[in-house]
Amino acid sequence: MKVIVIGLGSMGKRRIRLIRKLNKKIEIIGVDTNEERRKNCKEEYEIDAFEWLTEVLETTRFDCAFVCASPLSHSAIITQCLKLRLHVFTELNLVDDGYDENIFLAKQNKLVLFMSSTFLYREEIKKIKTLVQQVSYPLNYTYHVGQYLPDWHPWENYKDFFVGNKRSNGCREIFAIELPWLVDVFGDIVKIDVVKSKMSSLNIDYDDNYLVLIQHKTGHKGTLVVDVVSRKAIRNLEVYGEELYLYWDGTPTGLKVYDIEKNSDIRIHLYEKIDQLDNYSSFVVENAYSSEIISFFQAVTEGTALPYNFEQDKAILEIIDMIEA
Repeated sequence: MKVIVIGLGSMGKRRIRLIRKLNKKIEIIGVDTNEERRKNCKEEYEIDAFEWLTEVLETTRFDCAFVCASPLSHSAIITQCLKLRLHVFTELNLVDDGYDENIFLAKQNKLVLFMSSTFLYREEIKKIKTLVQQVSYPLNYTYHVGQYLPDWHPWENYKDFFVGNKRSNGCREIFAIELPWLVDVFGDIVKIDVVKSKMSSLNIDYDDNYLVLIQHKTGHKGTLVVDVVSRKAIRNLEVYGEELYLYWDGTPTGLKVYDIEKNSDIRIHLYEKIDQLDNYSSFVVENAYSSEIISFFQAVTEGTALPYNFEQDKAILEIIDMIEA
């Protein structure tokens, strides 16, 4: 199999590393307009890297493309890849530009159009879903996700990558990461109420904190707090009701369930081996990124169903638009 990775920033490098780890026989070529990124990938991963997509596609036939560039550039890249009969794996798009056209192209050419939603592959999320489905009465949850925007990419100014842009802003990315699994676990959203503002001195033209009250079709309801101002990176989930209390701190070892009979918290162990990188937050688990790559390749080679698709993502983006409006 031949794979082209478009965009050699942090996510592109992650996908290359994990593909190599999964199968060293897969041939990988990178594309990025940034010369330094191309040079780094050539040295670190020993792959060929080119400035423009057209340079590569004119001479080499590929099977799949991983779109890891800046989100606002995804639409045109995906369209180009689908027209060239490439199966596509895309990172978060954050906007629904070109969705209808690309959904049509994928179906017309019988290609896999795979939308990343990494948290659906987290073992903690899977366990939370199982526990929630076992209860017979509605639950409440409070969930706070925040991190100071300049800390996202300490090696570059936040104005120099996509979170500085209002259309693909930092809060929007958090919503795009969290809402798919919240809907999967607690059910479709039927009502939202929002309080938001800009409370920081950050040089951004969008709201930097949100308090969102969510009501689900199942009767579950929750408060989702999202911000890019918290000086401590935080991911705290509390789910409670008559039959269940659980707490998760966002880490792979941080899921606890309260044992009602024993009056004590029980830590849930979910991983035989946790794959994490030293230069990332404890919230970031490589296992899930690897699992969704496997899911993509299975969809390509075996025709397995997609756990999350563009139609679902379009619905999530519409909810985010309502939250921001």
